[in-house]
Amino acid sequence: MAVTYGIDFPFRTSLKGDFLIMTETPEREIRANLIHLLLTRKGSRYYLPDFGTRLYEFIFEPNDAVTWGQIEDEIRTSIKLYIPNLEIKSIRVTAADQDEEEPTSPQEDEDSRLFRVSDFSTKPYTAKVRVDYDINNEPFVSSDFIIINI
Repeated sequence: MAVTYGIDFPFRTSLKGDFLIMTETPEREIRANLIHLLLTRKGSRYYLPDFGTRLYEFIFEPNDAVTWGQIEDEIRTSIKLYIPNLEIKSIRVTAADQDEEEPTSPQEDEDSRLFRVSDFSTKPYTAKVRVDYDINNEPFVSSDFIIINI
């Protein structure tokens, strides 16, 4: 039996007999926790009202540098508070329509590092947030990234 750390995010049905797919590495668990933190609305947790971010409030805001700076500040503040062993290397917020073409392979579209709140039809109005980070587990440091389109 493999060691599991927690529930993977986004939630998917497990084919191994568990109810949901579980994370099997610490790096995968931190990535799931990061996505969970960023996509949870502040105030939606009863006993942790400060858990989460206000990213959903930026969906209909102007797609400009001022809004991008506010998104970056919101992400940095939440991560510093709830995931202290995660060190942010960079947060890059850009317009999604400046991005390359849509993914062509199913593996690229189902990558767990890419999460879409909006779909391709709203691409001209969407901001793409890329968070590059290091995971500091005392003796080892590993790097990873996630991309969220909002």
